[in-house]
Amino acid sequence: MKKSLFLITIFILSVLAACSNDSEIEDAADNNEKSDESNAAEISMSLLATPNSMDPHAANDQPSNHVNVNIYERLVEFTPDLELVPGLAESYEQLDDTTWEFNLRDGIEFHDGEPFNAEAVKINLNRVMDETVGSPVAFLFELIEEVEVIDQYTIHIKTDGPFAALPSHLAHPAGGMISPAVIAEDYAQAEPLTAVNQNPVGTGPFEFEEISEGDFVRLERNESYWGEPAKASAFTFSAVPEDATRIAELTTGNTDLIYPLDPNDFTQVNEQDGTTVNETESVRMEYVGFNTEKEPFNDPAVRQAVAHAVNKEDIINIMLEDKAVVAETPLSSAVNGHSDNLKPIDYNLETARNILDENGYGDGFTAEITVQDRTAADIATYLQQELAQLNIELEIYQIEAGAFLDYVGSGEHDMFIGGWGTVTLDADYGLYPLFHSSSIGTSGNRTRYANDEVDMLLSDARSETDEERRLKLYEEAQQIIIDEAPLIPIYHPYLLVGMNEEIQGYEQHPASFHFLKEVYK
Repeated sequence: MKKSLFLITIFILSVLAACSNDSEIEDAADNNEKSDESNAAEISMSLLATPNSMDPHAANDQPSNHVNVNIYERLVEFTPDLELVPGLAESYEQLDDTTWEFNLRDGIEFHDGEPFNAEAVKINLNRVMDETVGSPVAFLFELIEEVEVIDQYTIHIKTDGPFAALPSHLAHPAGGMISPAVIAEDYAQAEPLTAVNQNPVGTGPFEFEEISEGDFVRLERNESYWGEPAKASAFTFSAVPEDATRIAELTTGNTDLIYPLDPNDFTQVNEQDGTTVNETESVRMEYVGFNTEKEPFNDPAVRQAVAHAVNKEDIINIMLEDKAVVAETPLSSAVNGHSDNLKPIDYNLETARNILDENGYGDGFTAEITVQDRTAADIATYLQQELAQLNIELEIYQIEAGAFLDYVGSGEHDMFIGGWGTVTLDADYGLYPLFHSSSIGTSGNRTRYANDEVDMLLSDARSETDEERRLKLYEEAQQIIIDEAPLIPIYHPYLLVGMNEEIQGYEQHPASFHFLKEVYK
């Protein structure tokens, strides 16, 4: 009897233990579910504007790139630490001076179910280089001579001469891979570069859901993503051009992230309860550009004089709250091709005045400077005061970010304040689009600068295999550019992102892209 009672007791305890364990497992599952639900919260971000295009082959502006890098992926990618790593390509190598082999990941699908493979890569690269398409970012790939499919997941890219910067160019947002089915739709349209913008389909962690032109873009998590899925269930990017409105949206909880944040608002947002600021050094250059085709800025002497009148230290200290470093040359120190041997134009009002007197501009002139945001407007106001001492009357024309690039790309402007991020970390992308005459217009050369010697140096550097010689060519080109001053490098900014302090996983990219797969709250 005692033995039977003992066995019954053991049985009961076992059942209770099992029930207890089941309860613990259920509790753990509930906690995990809650954690997953927390990570799956929708997140919103306020930007200056919505994308000019959601076709990565059709745009090269910040609002477009901010959104597109989350829809499309590239063969290779830059990490936030500026390391070039495989992306959609599992590995790659240079076979000879003009041939690169890319081994692609298998099992990846576009958002529409189309397979990602070597043929898809060929279709994408051929499209961006197709002159009938007229891509404004074709210059990135113009040295590609042939894209050859070796097998389903192997491709060879052959260049017209050596091109060491090819992998970094493929990491540019313009290297984003689009579904071949949507590209076929685009070719069927009467106007190129329209179908993809209306139906953006990539392989990325987020897929397109909805757009309201000039208002917002909404992306949803790609539930079939080939890698670790995005942590947020959706992202909404809203266009909020006014700085004060963006900050109000953040501090009242109506948005989770805002970019850009004006340096003068750094303290307010950083010290506000519930908000913080993410601060990162960048590879961007902010500059004052001239229209070198219009008088009086078609005269290099006038441009040099204005350059001598710009006190970069004052701009950074007074207007930017020290959230930047002086830009003496077009390339930041993180870019391959930066040189400390260059001689920049120094700040000297007396020298500026003498140059203007000697070249017949002592009585001054009137010019208009175009800006797109508050920081640029503040800098323009500073320049207005400085140049008044040289009898130069500067009129400030401020337009919205969405219209700014088209306006200064068309050549209507006199002067403008712009920016350029050398996102490939190589001098080719930092110099060729801005200063080669073939890039005049919306491709990047908005100063409309043309110099045969600079063209030759930049073209030669592209195909130079000796790295020391290549860097020397870039150094020579930069000194001519500095001396002729089609633009005045002012500073390399810190990238400031205002954030709800509940946001986790956000890491700013020095090229000012927002990769949002790891972000959650």
